[in-house]
Amino acid sequence: MFLSMRPVIQLSKKSVFLFLFIFFVLSAAQSSGEAKGNSMQQQKANHLIEEKSPYLQQHAFNPVNWYPWGEEALAIARQENKPIFLSIGYSTCHWCHVMAHESFEDLEIAAFLNRYFVSIKVDREERPGIDQLYMAATRAMTGGGGWPMSVFLLPDTRPFYAGTYFPPRPAQGRPGFLQIVTAVQKAWETDRKSLHLSAEQVTAHIQKGTGAGKPENIDPEWLKKGFRQIAADYEAKYGGFGQAPKFPRPVLPDFLLRYYAKTGEVEARDIALFTLDQMAAGGMYDHIGGGFHRYSVDTQWRIPHFEKMLYDQSQLASLYLSAFQLNADPTYKRVAVEILEYVLREMQDPEGGFYSAEDADSENPYNPGEHSEGAYYLWTEEEIDALLTARETMLFKRYYGVKKAGNALHDPQKEFTGRNILYQAKDLVEVAQKTEISEKEAAQLLQAAKLKLLQQRVIRTPPHLDDKIITAWNGLMISAFAKAAMILEDRRYLAAANGAADFILKRLVVNGHLKRRYRDGEAKYSAGLDDYSFLIQGLLDLYTADHDVSRLQQAIELTEKQIVEFTDPRGGFYDTPRSAELLARLKEAYDGAEPSGNSVAVLNLLRLAALINKPEWAEVAGRGIASFATTLSSYPPAMPLLLSAMDFQLDKPKQIVIAGEKGSDDTRALLREIHSRFLPNTLLLLADGGKNQKFLGVHLPFLETVEKREGKATAYVCEDFSCKMPVNTPEGLARLLDN
Repeated sequence: MFLSMRPVIQLSKKSVFLFLFIFFVLSAAQSSGEAKGNSMQQQKANHLIEEKSPYLQQHAFNPVNWYPWGEEALAIARQENKPIFLSIGYSTCHWCHVMAHESFEDLEIAAFLNRYFVSIKVDREERPGIDQLYMAATRAMTGGGGWPMSVFLLPDTRPFYAGTYFPPRPAQGRPGFLQIVTAVQKAWETDRKSLHLSAEQVTAHIQKGTGAGKPENIDPEWLKKGFRQIAADYEAKYGGFGQAPKFPRPVLPDFLLRYYAKTGEVEARDIALFTLDQMAAGGMYDHIGGGFHRYSVDTQWRIPHFEKMLYDQSQLASLYLSAFQLNADPTYKRVAVEILEYVLREMQDPEGGFYSAEDADSENPYNPGEHSEGAYYLWTEEEIDALLTARETMLFKRYYGVKKAGNALHDPQKEFTGRNILYQAKDLVEVAQKTEISEKEAAQLLQAAKLKLLQQRVIRTPPHLDDKIITAWNGLMISAFAKAAMILEDRRYLAAANGAADFILKRLVVNGHLKRRYRDGEAKYSAGLDDYSFLIQGLLDLYTADHDVSRLQQAIELTEKQIVEFTDPRGGFYDTPRSAELLARLKEAYDGAEPSGNSVAVLNLLRLAALINKPEWAEVAGRGIASFATTLSSYPPAMPLLLSAMDFQLDKPKQIVIAGEKGSDDTRALLREIHSRFLPNTLLLLADGGKNQKFLGVHLPFLETVEKREGKATAYVCEDFSCKMPVNTPEGLARLLDN
């Protein structure tokens, strides 16, 4: 998290001197031992007071004279010829809270910033384009990144110095934030040419990387190479990839499941499923309320960073549903359902949209007034004993690894002493035998115990809820609920998906333009590529679940706008719309905690091209894949979802057409047979004899001849628009699908 003094890009001698200059100023200040300034909360509001972002609101009463990013702040920097201090974070970021309390509430630091800088605060979730740009600069200068991000800019917004979290004053041999700003201000006064040179070189480095590369021919071998490199990074003892900290990164197991479905490579399946097993058993999973925390700080998935993000819940629910389709293990179904029920209970707006996140920090229920990470989710043995019956207690404590002294593997901050992070310590069969009861009774007792603890937990002060509604993340959540509605045949989940889609299309489309964020009655900021592509994906998944042709039409309309707004002539799409306020338009070449907008956009285009017979969109998708050839050929695990899109493109189109009335028992029986299987790269069409079939028939003439046989709903299994003999029983369809 701390700033490296060695720049990663090759700077000129003068720019290297700048970094050394700041370093020596910091060293001198540290050796002199500065006195601490007073820290207190100022009651007078700064310029963030009118902002809707929960993160910006958290800083609206800092003594720092914060501005939101915009022309007012940028104009002041130009007019007064002051450097800009840019701080980027988000409302549920633990270290953002720490730096805010330590530095931005400190009167001495605030006075220095207010005198010598124009200070701008950005919510990265609202303004991902700004965050992406200056994260690229931070990584170029320091070799790392993270939040809070602290970047120093020229008045024209070009970055010249960067870091992440700084303590307020020297600590454990590290420079303090006051030293940093003092050194930067001194360099501004005495060696401004070096700052400009540094800014020129960093900006040139960023702008040079704005494109994904020259389009090249794609190679099917990239799929195999991707699998091998993912397998090489697999941590076999506890699942997942690499060592601690461990992040879910759902796109990796998703690719492995798709690769297994295509090739029969058992190792790919086993890596994915074992990872899902271990994640769901660990403390990173909320065993009482459902849902996943952000990541595990240890190798065993035991100790989480307790923040909960909507984009994790959506992707992981979908991933566990895929696993359930693949091997019918009820554990995968249970985890998916618990995630979805958590989202409906805790993160759904009354109008249908879904909130962004819950904080990691919360009030300690055993010491009110004290806030610490994960406090809402921790349990003492004494409280568990008091809440549960004797039989429940014995079973529960064995199953979830509860100990009197607490069960954390390590606790450097002493936040978990005497408290327990619940995780599956034993197998259900084993604890049932030791408790001398049946497995069925053990499961019932555990469920009853979990309900009692959940009822007790809701009495506690919950973590901060970031209730802004992000278009992209809602698109991912629409996909998850649509998929659950299909596989689990639960109309509530279909209603949730439709409700979120209606909310976004009603509240976040303003004068025909899609917006990024909604909160407190305000839709604001132009949507980015991920907003378009994730929403389009959600609408396509919703169409597949419900066969409402209006959802397909909405997806087509948004795709047409996306192509106009974001297309890079060299192939693929820019991540941001055209903007005079940003130095460059970037293209993310990484499927990370969220998939890249390009990966999802390409897969959407391929699905739509096959659905409505639009080969020109398939060509756009192909150019998009080819434009990332450098990444895919050198290290394909960087973009596993784009690999899956490439596999879709290389595969022959597969269609399953059901001729039958929507909602009829015989149609549902055939659909149930399809949804019980994991069938990536397969399109499902409904020839309902009505609006849906009429619309599709315009684009796919062969659908005009598809009809029921013997008065029953009938399935047509097709490959490359050539269909096998139709069947009208679930058993007959099962045989075709299994073959």
